[in-house]
Amino acid sequence: MPKSPRPQKGRSRRQDERPRWSMRLFTTISVLVLCAGGIGHAVVSGMDTGIERVDPFKDMKNRPAAGHGTNILLVGTDGRDRITREEKRKYRLGGEPCHCTDTIMVVHISADRKRASIVSLPRDSYAEVPEHTDQVTGKHHNKHPAKINAAYAEGGPGLTVRTVEHMTKVKIDHYVEVDFTSFMRTVDVIGGVEVCTVRPLKDGYTGLDLPAGTHRLNGGQALQYVRSRHIDGASDFGRMQRQQRFLAAFIAKAGTRGVLLNPVKFRELTSTLLGSVRADKGFGTEEMLTLGQAMRGFTPASSEFTSVPVAGAGPAVASIGSTVKWDEAKAGKLFEYLREDKPLAPLRRKKTATLVDVPPQQIAVQVYNGTLTRGLGKRVDDGLRSTGFRTTRLPEDADRHDVRRTLVTYDPRWDRSAKSLRAALPGCELRAVDGQGALMKVMAGTDFKGVRAVRADDPYQGRFGTVTGDQVVCP
Repeated sequence: MPKSPRPQKGRSRRQDERPRWSMRLFTTISVLVLCAGGIGHAVVSGMDTGIERVDPFKDMKNRPAAGHGTNILLVGTDGRDRITREEKRKYRLGGEPCHCTDTIMVVHISADRKRASIVSLPRDSYAEVPEHTDQVTGKHHNKHPAKINAAYAEGGPGLTVRTVEHMTKVKIDHYVEVDFTSFMRTVDVIGGVEVCTVRPLKDGYTGLDLPAGTHRLNGGQALQYVRSRHIDGASDFGRMQRQQRFLAAFIAKAGTRGVLLNPVKFRELTSTLLGSVRADKGFGTEEMLTLGQAMRGFTPASSEFTSVPVAGAGPAVASIGSTVKWDEAKAGKLFEYLREDKPLAPLRRKKTATLVDVPPQQIAVQVYNGTLTRGLGKRVDDGLRSTGFRTTRLPEDADRHDVRRTLVTYDPRWDRSAKSLRAALPGCELRAVDGQGALMKVMAGTDFKGVRAVRADDPYQGRFGTVTGDQVVCP
C-alpha cells in the first residue's frame, strides 16, 4: 500500500496588482490567422493599413539561426487609458496606465501550418538585457540584469526582441503588440466567449463572481476572469490555467462559420482588433492570407499552451526586486523543440473527458474486487490508471464477494478528491470513513461497467506542462 500523500497548500506571494491579460495577445494572431483564409483577399486587402508599424529588427546582429516554421513574439501593453470611466469602475480597472509590458509570449506556427505552440514568458523572469542605447534619452547602457519586461521599458520592441532571442535562442520572425482595449472590444464583437467552471469562482479584487457551471462572458467579464488570481491558493498558476482555457474558447468561437464566413462580422472584428495593434513591417496582408489559407482546418486541438518551466525564485535585482528563475535544462529543451518544429504536447487518442475539480494524478487509489468475477479488480485498476489516477497496481480480493454497487470509501478531509473519483465510476456509492487518510479505496461491484475518462482544471501535467485547446474548452 503506497504512502498516503500529504495535502499541499497553495503558495502565494505579493505581486504587482496590475492586470496581466496574457490571453489578449493571442487574440491578434488567432483572428489574423484563422479568419484570413476563410474570407479571401477582397476583404483582407487593406486591413493592414490600420496597423501601426514598428521596426524591431533594425540593425540586429548575431541573431539565432532560423529554424523551421514561423515564430511570432506577442507583447501585451497596458493601455487602459482608452477604457471608459464607467468600465473602469464596473470591472475594477483603477490606476493609471503604465504603457508597459504586461505579458510576453512566443507563438510558433509549425511549418505545415497545422499547429500553433504558445509559450508564455513570465514577466518577472530574470534576464540579461543586452547592451543598448536608450531610444528616448540616447544614453548608452551596458549589458545588465533585470526582469524580462524591463527590456520594453528601456528599449521598446527592438530590445524586447533581442532579449527574448538571447534567452531562448529562438529566432523571431514577426513582432505583434496589442493593448487590452482591443481584447474587451473583440470579445464583445464575436458575441462573448463560453467558459466552464467546476466550482464557484469569486475574487474580491477583480469583482469576478461566477457560480459553478457554464457561462458566456462579455468583454469586461472576460477581463475579470483572466485577471483573477485571488480565488484560491493557486495564485498565478490558477490564473494561467484560466487564461489557457479562455484562449482555447476564443479560438473555437472566432473559428465558427458565423464569424469566418460573414464579411460584415469579419470586417467589424478585424477593424476593432487592428486599431490597437502594432506590428513589424513584414507582417502584412500577404502573410495573413498565406497563414490563413494554410490553416483553414485549424481547431482548438491544433493549439497547445504552456509557459517556461521555472526553478523557483531567482536572484533579487537592485531597484527591481525579486525575480523568477527559469529551469535551465527544461527551458532549454522546450525551446529546442520550438526550433526543431516539434509538438510540445504528447500524441494522444482523442476522447471526451468529464471535467473534475482535483486532478486524478493527485489521487491515490487502492482497488478491491468485491465480486466472484475473476480479473475485475485488475480491470478497474487499469481503467482508473489509464485516466490518470495513482492506483497501486496491486488490486486485492475483498473479504466479501456479494457487492452489487461499487463503493468508494474516503476520508472526509479529501472529499473533493472523492468526488473526482466518483465521476470516473458512474453510479458508485461514496461513503465517508473518518481517519482513513488520503488513500481512496474502491470496492468493485457487479454493477461496474467501465471507467469514465476525466480531466481536471489543473493542466500542468506531462512534458513541459502542455495542454491542447480541445482539452480546456467546454465539452
